[in-house]
Amino acid sequence: MKRILLDGNTNRYKANLHCHTNISDGTLSPEEVKEAYKNKGYSVVAYTDHDVLIGHSDLTDDKFLALNGYEIEIDGWSKDRSHKACHLCLIQREPDNLKQVCWHREKHLFGNALKYKNQVQFDENEPDFVREHTPECINRAIQKARDNGFFVTYNHPTWSNENYEDYMRIHNMHAMEIYNYGCFVDGFDELNHRVYDDMLRGGEKIYCIGADDNHNYHSFDSPASDSFGAYVVIFADELSYKAVTDSLFEGKFYASQGPEIYSLWYDGRVHITCSTAERVYLSTNRRAVQCVYSVKDKPVTEATFNVSPDDKYVRVTVVDKYGKRANTNAYFIDDLTK
Repeated sequence: MKRILLDGNTNRYKANLHCHTNISDGTLSPEEVKEAYKNKGYSVVAYTDHDVLIGHSDLTDDKFLALNGYEIEIDGWSKDRSHKACHLCLIQREPDNLKQVCWHREKHLFGNALKYKNQVQFDENEPDFVREHTPECINRAIQKARDNGFFVTYNHPTWSNENYEDYMRIHNMHAMEIYNYGCFVDGFDELNHRVYDDMLRGGEKIYCIGADDNHNYHSFDSPASDSFGAYVVIFADELSYKAVTDSLFEGKFYASQGPEIYSLWYDGRVHITCSTAERVYLSTNRRAVQCVYSVKDKPVTEATFNVSPDDKYVRVTVVDKYGKRANTNAYFIDDLTK
C-alpha cells in the first residue's frame, strides 16, 4: 500500500519556528520581523520570545501567518561548574489559547520581557513552577506543555552544553532542532544529526526542525546575521492557523538549510523527489546507509531506497553542491505498515 508522507500536490509554506523580537531580547519589533521574513519568501513565523506568551494574531494576513509561542529555559550547573541549559520552544496549537504554562510569579523574566509580565495569562490556581536543570523537571515541563496544546521543540543542544547523558533522559517532545542557524553563526557546531539519531535509536518518535533562533543584533547583510539560514517547509491545504499547526503535529514538514523536497512516499520502499542535489541518502537505526550520488555532473533529483526488515525507522537527507542539507522527519516502519 502506498503511503504519501509529503504530498507534492499540497501547498508548501516556508516557516521559522524559533524567533525573538524586542518583546524579549531581540532587536526588531514583531512587525519588522514579519516584513523581513515575508520579503525572503517566508509565509510563517512562530514568535517565541523568552518566557512570555504574547498573541500576534494582528500580524496575520492572507500571505503571512503568525504563530503564538514562547521559549522556556531551564538552566543549571554541572559538577565541574560548566553551564548547562535546556531550552524548549512551545508553540500553541490554537490561536486563541494564550494561557501560559510553567509560570513563576517572581522569577525567570529578563530583558524586555519584564515589561510584559502583566499581560501574561496563567492559571492562578497553579503553584509557581520551580525550574531545576534535572530530567524530572524538564520532562514535567514538556508534559504540562503537551497537555495544554503546545507543540514542543528541544532546542540547540550544542549551545546548551548538553551531552548524551543529558538529552537521552529528556522525553516526549514533539521535535528537536537538527539545525539552529543562530547558534551556528555564533560559532557552535549546531548541526545535530547525531543527536537526532541518538534520540530515535533510544525510542523517541520525534520530528526534526531547522530554525533561525534569530535575535537580529547584526544587519541582514552581515556575515554574522542570524536570519534566513534554517527553516521548515510545511505541507498544508491552506495558510490558516489550524491547517498549519495540524500539519506540525502530524509531521507534514521537512527541515532545510536550502535544498527542497517536493514529495516523499512509501510503498515498501522509500521514494523522494527533490531539487538538484549532489547526493541523497537514507539513514536508519542500523549501521547501514544507502546513498545515491550525482554522476558525471548529472545532479540527483529523485531516489528510491529499499527498506530492510531490520529497519525500525528511516529518514532521508538531501545534500546540495554547497553542502547544505534538507532532512525529512524519521518514519517508523511499524507506523507505516499499520
